[in-house]
Amino acid sequence: MDRETVLRHFRQSGALLEGHFVLSSGLHSPMYLQCARVLMSPRRAAVLCKELATKVRANIGRPIDMVVSPAMGGVVVGYEMARQLKVPGIFFERVEGKFRLRRGFEIPQGINVLMVEDVVTTGLSSRECIAAIKAEGGRVIGGACLVDRSGGAARIGTKLVPLLKMKVPAYAASKLPRDLAAIPAVKPGSRGLK
Repeated sequence: MDRETVLRHFRQSGALLEGHFVLSSGLHSPMYLQCARVLMSPRRAAVLCKELATKVRANIGRPIDMVVSPAMGGVVVGYEMARQLKVPGIFFERVEGKFRLRRGFEIPQGINVLMVEDVVTTGLSSRECIAAIKAEGGRVIGGACLVDRSGGAARIGTKLVPLLKMKVPAYAASKLPRDLAAIPAVKPGSRGLK
């Protein structure tokens, strides 16, 4: 699947937004990728994740025993990736600011884990999730995401396989370009505007 086909899925589902957005990282951007919108269609989620699973198999080259994702954004894509890879899928949730396993989820010691996210911007949530997987005894063999909006600049501590890689500008609140500062900020993600 080429870049334009992936972007067409995002556009058709209303998941590619333009304006002034505050990202989960706290950075500001003129573009937001609302993966929940693109994944709300089971057919579209299956098509995109099947393509991502194919890329993962070609680029990771090691058996995958489990998919683990950070909640909230990674839950749906993690589930669908686990289904495509035919392995169990679980997720971490933030409890008092730290990733924790709940709902009876466990990571068996020493198994090969693929960490899956929806969107990677700075890689912070991915790094936190990977640290939590390792703390539970899993062996992280790679990461995957639908969109790497850092253009490959984000470092997560392991190989990252994105379905789509794009460089989308992101700015600190104190360094906004004038045209972006003139637009009221919206935080469409799962952590809310502070």
